[in-house]
Amino acid sequence: MKQFPNMSNIDPSSLDSLNHLGEFLDDIQLFSGAIPSNQDGSHDPWDHLEAVMGLTTLSYNIQALKGLHWMIANQNEDGSWYNLYQDQEPLELNKQTNFSSYIAVAVWHFYLINRDISFLKTFWESVKKGISFALSLQHSNGAIAWNIDKFEKIDKEYLVTGCSSIAKSLECAIAISKVLDHQSYESEWKVAHSKLISALENPEKIFDLKKDRSRFSMDSYYPILGGINSKQRITSLTKSIKHSFWIKGLGIKCVSDEPWVTVAETCECSIAYKKIGKDKIALELLHNAISIVDRKGIPYMGWQFDEKIYWPEETPSWTSGACILAADANYKLTSGADLFLKRQFIS
Repeated sequence: MKQFPNMSNIDPSSLDSLNHLGEFLDDIQLFSGAIPSNQDGSHDPWDHLEAVMGLTTLSYNIQALKGLHWMIANQNEDGSWYNLYQDQEPLELNKQTNFSSYIAVAVWHFYLINRDISFLKTFWESVKKGISFALSLQHSNGAIAWNIDKFEKIDKEYLVTGCSSIAKSLECAIAISKVLDHQSYESEWKVAHSKLISALENPEKIFDLKKDRSRFSMDSYYPILGGINSKQRITSLTKSIKHSFWIKGLGIKCVSDEPWVTVAETCECSIAYKKIGKDKIALELLHNAISIVDRKGIPYMGWQFDEKIYWPEETPSWTSGACILAADANYKLTSGADLFLKRQFIS
């Protein structure tokens, strides 16, 4: 008996069969370039960029560029973005460091697929400012504080998932600086990147100083996506995934103590397994994810497997973006397929 009522026949090995996700993202994109991700029409910059990368993968380049130009138009002077927007109106005025740096990943991804150096030059200043904002909050131990509140007070808490995302962003920013021959930034950012990776590989007494977040599955696979190399640390993380989060036949739980598998986490975890050479698990997770969809084949946020319901009945844009990126990583559909699978700069 099939588990999901709306079981789809999406073929993730083909860009054409994923095109309905590109149409979905195109349909909801606003005139300004913003891509709403929440039911109330709001979005945060990280979710927005994940959707942009989905559009880029499917060759919706005009729409992807609109989304990237939205980032330039709404970047703060200090290089940050606010936490939440309604189109171009800020709703929450705190500033997260992983939001500021993630533009480097989306810009580098667009370049990998389109190979346009003039494009990199256009977005260099925005990338540079976003990375500089994040690095302004880097601790001597390598970790980066996650947030500045609306009163400009630094929240000196250090998050595994956030720092892992920043590590990937730094990696892409270094790759951009190499192409554009900005050697001073390349050297500076390599030092910061090395320190951050070291912290993620040796996390004791560095992260979650105020609150334990290990119940969240992202903490168990994001360091792999972020670029850690320690085999011991990777083994420890994959044991955590299998023990606490992986529900065979369904996908990856968002949190360990809830009967809820979520599509984005399942897709991201698929990419992490692909990165470490566990291709069979990676594919299984991808196919789990693309089964949790509405009647049009658009991914829901997740599946509550005790009650056997889609929950919540929302189809976030960034979740579609994550599905597209996971399909590309698993099946190598574009020249951007290795974005999260390989380090993006050569030492």
